[in-house]
Amino acid sequence: MSDLAQLPAALSILKKEFSQIGCLAVNRPGPADRQERRMGSIGITSCPLRDQVDPRALRFSAAATASVLAIVLLTVGPARPLALGLLASQVAVYGFTAFVSVHWSVWAQVFARFIWPRIRAATELEDALPVRFAQLIGFVLTASALLGFVIGIDVIGYALTAVALAGTAINPTTGVCLGCKVYLLARRLQQAQA
Repeated sequence: MSDLAQLPAALSILKKEFSQIGCLAVNRPGPADRQERRMGSIGITSCPLRDQVDPRALRFSAAATASVLAIVLLTVGPARPLALGLLASQVAVYGFTAFVSVHWSVWAQVFARFIWPRIRAATELEDALPVRFAQLIGFVLTASALLGFVIGIDVIGYALTAVALAGTAINPTTGVCLGCKVYLLARRLQQAQA
């Protein structure tokens, strides 16, 4: 019974968290609003901004990822278990971001909770599909690098980690997302063929 008594407090916390990252449903008059009231909805729906991304969050995420990959390259020799653990965690972050959500990745959550409340709203947002494609490229590179390190082909591990680091480090330093550019080029080629 005490768990049920804590439910309203838990829902209040969820509402607060979702509203901080812009994912609280806006109450619009109409059939959907009436249905939500009938169903006793708490107002949380899927994030209306899920197809759009703050470019500053992307640059922050890229800087954090580049830091992790640089640490991996520097420590894989002297502290191999630590480096492989970091690389495996980065593979997981890339995979989650590519296959699940850009907004709910570790770095996006750090940005949303600690940086975004202290800065102004973004003047423009970017499409999330190219970003997810770039994360997929990072996932493939780092997963292959991890496999190279695990099976003992360190040259492949170093090379692929370095490629992922170089591609990732360009975004926070210049604002250019290489994986996003590859996605847009592939889309243009696909549309030209159609």
